[in-house]
Amino acid sequence: MTRTILLAIAALFAAFATPASAERVRDLGTFQSVRSNQLTGYGIVVGLDGTGDDNFAYVTQAMRGVSDRFGLTLPPGVNPALKNAAAVIVTADLPAFAKPGQRIDITVSTIGKAKSLRGGALVLTALYGADGQVYAMAQGNLAVGGLGVSGRDGSKLTVNVPTVGRVPDGASVERAVSTGFDTSEVLRWNLFNADFLTATRVRDAVNTHFPGMASVEDGVTIALTLPMDTNQRAGVMAAIEMINVTPAEAAARVIVNSRTGTVVISNAVRLSPAAISHGSLVVRIDEEPRVSQPAPFSRGRTEVEESSEISVEQQGNTITMVDGGASLAELVDGLNLLGLSPSDLVAILEALKQAGSLKAEMVVI
Repeated sequence: MTRTILLAIAALFAAFATPASAERVRDLGTFQSVRSNQLTGYGIVVGLDGTGDDNFAYVTQAMRGVSDRFGLTLPPGVNPALKNAAAVIVTADLPAFAKPGQRIDITVSTIGKAKSLRGGALVLTALYGADGQVYAMAQGNLAVGGLGVSGRDGSKLTVNVPTVGRVPDGASVERAVSTGFDTSEVLRWNLFNADFLTATRVRDAVNTHFPGMASVEDGVTIALTLPMDTNQRAGVMAAIEMINVTPAEAAARVIVNSRTGTVVISNAVRLSPAAISHGSLVVRIDEEPRVSQPAPFSRGRTEVEESSEISVEQQGNTITMVDGGASLAELVDGLNLLGLSPSDLVAILEALKQAGSLKAEMVVI
């Protein structure tokens, strides 16, 4: 069995020259348990040049905790409202298979009134997972790409975002996350986008090289029965990720952003025969007040006379015929002939959808 698997892996790596339309399995999805985990923590950044929180209850409480940790007890009623400290939220991604002692990057963001974190240092902060367990400890000097300055007259200048910083390798992993890689007989591989045809093609491609190994559970998940030996399992997983598969064509969709006027049309969109006529009505009103001066010594008064000019213009009354089965390129060329603005294009696409000529799902965001 072991020899058969090794021969299959060797043959697979030797046959990776595939058509340009194919994509690697690793680009279509990922193994279910092999993923990163999000960590968060609450901490204090100190050493700021007067740009921290001045009177924030969380900072006061946290500063008391830091002082107690070092054996310094603040007298009751004393408020350590120092503007060289800021309350922050620390976030990080714990990669799959991260082991204790490894370093990961962290992002530090203010949650109070701090104006800038430039020049600050993060005090030792615990990072928690979704289960409430501590998985890393963070500490270090912040690298801030933004800049914020202000003058005595109230004027301000801000470049980028000075209230967010990063600490490269700023956290040390204290606990590993179990992935089930070496304990579960069946590992599941998930598509990024649900599609039964693509899932079936991935299953067939895997079974071609490793007979009987893959089975489709639904439109996203493929179950893989892998050998229990970790060396063989890692080799099989690496080989599966490099298999080339031709994914199914994306569904026909027209994406419309109503706020920016952006329209994205997928390649699968088709049109039934339709005639398009679109014109824009432009109403223009020009106001030109005129001043009427009386003759000298006539005891008259200066008067302002209103003068308005209203004009109406009908633009773009062109009729365009779109043949049935028109492709994306033909659709774009036809609409460009009309000289449409983004808002006009959205109106035409909505009308085509209502008329049943647009063979696609229309998504408005």
